[in-house]
Amino acid sequence: MTLSLFLESDKAGTPHYALFGNPVEHSLSPLMHNTALDFYGSEARYYAIELQPDELSRLASYFNEDAFLGGNITLPYKQVIADYLDTVDSVAESIGAVNTIVKKGEGVRLQGYNTDVHGFLAPLGDYVHQLQRNRAIVFGTGGASRAVVTALTELGMDELYLVSRNPGKVDSFNHYPAVSVISYHEWTSYAEESRLIVNTTPLGMDPRVDTSPVKESDQEYLSGRICYDVVYNPMKTKFLALAEQAGATTIGGLEMLIQQGSRSFEYWTGRSFPLDNVRKRLYAHFRQ
Repeated sequence: MTLSLFLESDKAGTPHYALFGNPVEHSLSPLMHNTALDFYGSEARYYAIELQPDELSRLASYFNEDAFLGGNITLPYKQVIADYLDTVDSVAESIGAVNTIVKKGEGVRLQGYNTDVHGFLAPLGDYVHQLQRNRAIVFGTGGASRAVVTALTELGMDELYLVSRNPGKVDSFNHYPAVSVISYHEWTSYAEESRLIVNTTPLGMDPRVDTSPVKESDQEYLSGRICYDVVYNPMKTKFLALAEQAGATTIGGLEMLIQQGSRSFEYWTGRSFPLDNVRKRLYAHFRQ
């Protein structure tokens, strides 16, 4: 439902967290966070709210309502939401995007965070020694790639090659000295010395499940690499299927979703996220 409709409903007066974006109807965040809230016996609920552009002006007053406990922001509002907050942490400021809103202090200060960096890095924990001082190829130069580039820079990777359909028009990564932007025609030339290949584009996402940033004819370049797709629906994208067939190590986007949600939940509640319960519930969702 839209923010206007939500505020007219009984739900708005009860303790809640919310995801704001457009579209949000297929988001797994409500299932994930309500599972965690149920684990602690919390009366609070988590809702997905489709935010219309003309509803942004209502956010400031809504955020100050006692029933609103905190929230997440997704596309297309990650960049603009900072204007409605009191402070933004250094990671979110560096990326230029906020995905988590936290209410702190008696004066109700609204703080913005970005948990996507933590979410992306967590599944790579077992491979850190293979990635440091190494090279990565990242498909896509949109919003998701900003968090990935920040994460890989933090990890200590020496070279990051971002693959774009229009490399000459990409200038938003100029402050990252390790980043070079290349075309889809060039990426295979950099694959041999790359340890990690990441998809941050929507290619392969439901309903476009037959698409991939890597052509089947280029599948051999995935062999022996760590291939990571930030897309989580479906759990195994075409990109990951090609990588698996080529003998690559694969990481799907569902774990990134869970890990970024974990950090958001901890910011809001001060409690540990029940990872095992949430994983079990989300995996069951995809098996239905």
